[in-house]
Amino acid sequence: MKTAIAQINSTIGDFSGNRNKILEFTRRAAVEGAELVLFPELAVSGYPPMDLLDQDRFVELNISTVRVLQRELPPGTAVGVGFVNRSPYSLGKSLVNEYGIILGGKLVFEQIKTLLPTYDVFDEARNFEPGRECSVFEYGGERIGFAVCEDVWRETGAPGTSYVRDPVRELMDRGISILCVPSASPYVAGKLKIRRTLAERISRRGGVPLVYINAVGANDQILFDGRSFVISPPPAESVQLMAKAFEEDLAYFTTEAQPVRLSAKPDKTAASAGNAGSDNNEGPAGRASGDPFRVGLTRHELDVLEDALVMGIRDYMKKCGFTRAHLALSGGIDSALVAYLGVRAVGGENIAAFSMPSRFSSQGSKDDASDLAANLGCRYEVLSIEPVFESFLGTLEHVFEKRPFDIAEENLQARIRGTLLMAFSNKFNSMLLTTGNKSEMAMGYCTLYGDMNGALGPIGDVFKTEVFALCRRINERAEESGGGAVIPQAIIDKPPSAELRPNQKDEDSLPPYAVLDEILKLYLYENLSKDEIASRGWDGELAGRIIKTTARAEFKRRQAPPVLKVSQRAFGMGRRMPIARVIYES
Repeated sequence: MKTAIAQINSTIGDFSGNRNKILEFTRRAAVEGAELVLFPELAVSGYPPMDLLDQDRFVELNISTVRVLQRELPPGTAVGVGFVNRSPYSLGKSLVNEYGIILGGKLVFEQIKTLLPTYDVFDEARNFEPGRECSVFEYGGERIGFAVCEDVWRETGAPGTSYVRDPVRELMDRGISILCVPSASPYVAGKLKIRRTLAERISRRGGVPLVYINAVGANDQILFDGRSFVISPPPAESVQLMAKAFEEDLAYFTTEAQPVRLSAKPDKTAASAGNAGSDNNEGPAGRASGDPFRVGLTRHELDVLEDALVMGIRDYMKKCGFTRAHLALSGGIDSALVAYLGVRAVGGENIAAFSMPSRFSSQGSKDDASDLAANLGCRYEVLSIEPVFESFLGTLEHVFEKRPFDIAEENLQARIRGTLLMAFSNKFNSMLLTTGNKSEMAMGYCTLYGDMNGALGPIGDVFKTEVFALCRRINERAEESGGGAVIPQAIIDKPPSAELRPNQKDEDSLPPYAVLDEILKLYLYENLSKDEIASRGWDGELAGRIIKTTARAEFKRRQAPPVLKVSQRAFGMGRRMPIARVIYES
């Protein structure tokens, strides 16, 4: 039986657009002779629909779209789609997360998702009732089982989760010959390796091929990387098909022979069938020993991370109705990276960069910003904030009571810049990209209504050390291809500074980033206390200060724009903390 994996980018609530994609991909697959076409989890509605599920209109449009698909899909092809349905049960939630097979104008098979995740960005138990039985679809001489996303992730034992049911075992016990896993599995660095390890273990244990059908695209903060795959059972036990990363794709395999990939171009993350899509196929990226910004990501992982961020910006803009974006270009490394990513996402002609110098801006930073804009081919404007700053200081002179220059004047500069950037946004319907990184966001080293203004924080889940690594890798790759450095070396080499007072450096207010980031990872990712961090060899007193500062900055992060989630725990949806609380260090 020839089967197609239709890896599509669904938009939440765009029922006509999602339907048209399902029809288009199915018709293309039918022409190629596919008997079964499989789409991702909730492909009809888009994932995650969140509290749109409380709106009857949303649910009805979702169900009516499935009815339209029943009429319009090629009658001789079986098509698997994920959608929201009314619960068939008399007790519990009124909705279910369902995967159905449409064939010959009828919904001939239905499988309700059994395990509903409630960790990290997931909150499915809020809206859905879990499935109570696992069914088998008999078609094309095969007995096909469907385990919807979390139904297989039970195997990993996610922190804080414990499931009584084991859907995979239940399906295996029913004698399936193929296990299909329609998913909306978000990207984080290294996630593909975890998926593959999990799939290989299940395939080996059950002696059946495993077909992983993953969503692609970005919906708000969440990025879906695609990279759908097929795992062969023993004795092969290998990835025989790997769909594209961060792109829609249509890939084929058969159950009678070795799966064959028929995509238009190979996934650049797959060097070969044996290591297809591996996140660990190269050494650490271009870092000299003793480099204070050394980071443990491989070159390949940095390339994949960059692609994820680019897709996130592009999709967020497109799905929110923006065709162009702008940002403040300070001459620093954070804004340099965001400008580069923006240009990659939508083209230099659609990005405007604003240099907004004050009396404290160095000539080097102004020159670096200009050079970068020229390299990127984006619009570049200089708007001096000095006249506005002087006017504000004059207005505030009486109420400031001749007190010394301090953080009030520093933040005033950032807020003037934020006002100018938002004015441009309003006038030209341009989306403002913020440039703060995760290290700064953690420590509250940012200004509300100033540099935090904007619609999206592309690098708000990227630590400062990773920002440096990405910029070095961007230049390294450009030079490997015979070009020059894209990001001026001076931007990478100079000590980070907000330039809001004379001779200011970030490390006047923050620990060295190489230390700060490692302590933040232990606190944010492993939930370690001050004493536990000290037991790992770090300064316990410093760890305590970092924990306190991070907690006290929660009120700022609550008012920040959404960030693109690329780590196991991002600020925002993935880390929900109260603002008013007692702070525990240990």
